Amino acid sequence: MNFAKLLPSKGVKVLASTSSKKRLLVELGDMAEQAYGVDAATVVEALLAREALGPTGVGHGVALPHARIDGINEVRGLFALLEKPVDFGAVDRQPVDIAFCLLAPQDAGVEHLKALALVSRTLRDTSICVKLRANRSPDTLHTILTEVQDSKAA
Repeated sequence: MNFAKLLPSKGVKVLASTSSKKRLLVELGDMAEQAYGVDAATVVEALLAREALGPTGVGHGVALPHARIDGINEVRGLFALLEKPVDFGAVDRQPVDIAFCLLAPQDAGVEHLKALALVSRTLRDTSICVKLRANRSPDTLHTILTEVQDSKAA
């Protein structure tokens, strides 16, 4: 599992006007529809259902919303950098400005867990988050994420 396969450049966006957790999930649904052709409403519904089980804000301004989706045939990612952090119910009560969303097939099994572990491990690295927060270009953000993976693999 690597970021280049998980996250295409069209799955990265900087969000300027996101005002709430729900609005962020709606934005992620729209991104999923544009990047992968899945129904945005279906994605939002699945993300909201997962959030009802417990918030996916993991702390330090990072959230990892994820859900299983019909119409996805492999684990796929979306990355959003928020210009204005939002309350996400994170474990440390800090607002979120980095969201990495994972969408998995209904029968994803271990691949979903591997992707979640990869993203979690990467975004736990403070230096990576500093680089991400210092940039506003989707292309640059994508490069930061994919190069980090490549350098760790070497």
